[in-house]
Amino acid sequence: MRQGSKKLKVFSANANRELAEQICSCLGLELGKAEVTRFKDGEIRVRIGETVRGVEVFIVQPLNNPSSENLMELLIMIDAMKRASAKEVCAVIPYYAYARQDRKTQPRDAIAAKLVANLITAAGADRVVTLDLHAGQIQGFFDIPVDNLRAMPIIYDYIQKKELEDVIVVSPDVGGVVRARELADRLHCAIAIVDKRRPRPNVAEVMNIIGDVEGKTAVFIDDMIDTAGTIVNAAEAILARGAKEVYACSSHAVFSDPAVERLANSPLKEIIVTDSIHLPPEKKIPNLTVLSVAPLFAEAIRRIFEELSVSYLFD
Repeated sequence: MRQGSKKLKVFSANANRELAEQICSCLGLELGKAEVTRFKDGEIRVRIGETVRGVEVFIVQPLNNPSSENLMELLIMIDAMKRASAKEVCAVIPYYAYARQDRKTQPRDAIAAKLVANLITAAGADRVVTLDLHAGQIQGFFDIPVDNLRAMPIIYDYIQKKELEDVIVVSPDVGGVVRARELADRLHCAIAIVDKRRPRPNVAEVMNIIGDVEGKTAVFIDDMIDTAGTIVNAAEAILARGAKEVYACSSHAVFSDPAVERLANSPLKEIIVTDSIHLPPEKKIPNLTVLSVAPLFAEAIRRIFEELSVSYLFD
């Protein structure tokens, strides 16, 4: 894509090449030629197969499992682009890993989300585009521009078209109330909150349900589903309180073991996620719906390249 003397190219590492290709399709571009391989000892090797001199480069690479491998692929590719004289390099990170480590919750904890921000900046990125950061304040960890896009409009459009009756939006924890309130305002319905506690990482216990869910169609909204313990336990608790049926919506399908097994055996009517993270066939269970974020990222890339506002994408 060209605008005057400006040129745009989109590249991808290995984490979600399918999404990168869909983004390019929306932009009317061919995916840039790049190869990310491994040496015998496991070291990552990046080779850029075309010139990027003077080009505005966008690298698509979510940081899902294996997070450290995918992060290193991104860092090395950014470095390769800068050394090849790219004009600007934007890291397009549909899923930002280490975001749950955004503050010290106990003595001697690391703030890994800040460390990752430092690494991306030090590698040479000029801008970051991401989706539904687990903690919004992570934008402030960067000294370069960050566009934190939102999947909410995409999820809302899908839910609205289902024409569900007697809907109540449920936040799976107190921290997600703002997200739940926004979806509830769009759907013109009430909200409920699951009061939970975490005795240890990836373990959640439902303590109480705040709100009247009896006879309602409950729609959970969260930024990610990891091991699915929280969402499945909360769904069972909501149904025990008299809800008719339960849907779960999430931006990021992390799906760490045993998430797929839990979701497949859960009482959830439907699990709605985006393709920010590539899901292999064995993780695509029958009641799973995957919504594409490719048009959203494509429009953000186009607007950044053409120096237009991206603020309307948040609505």
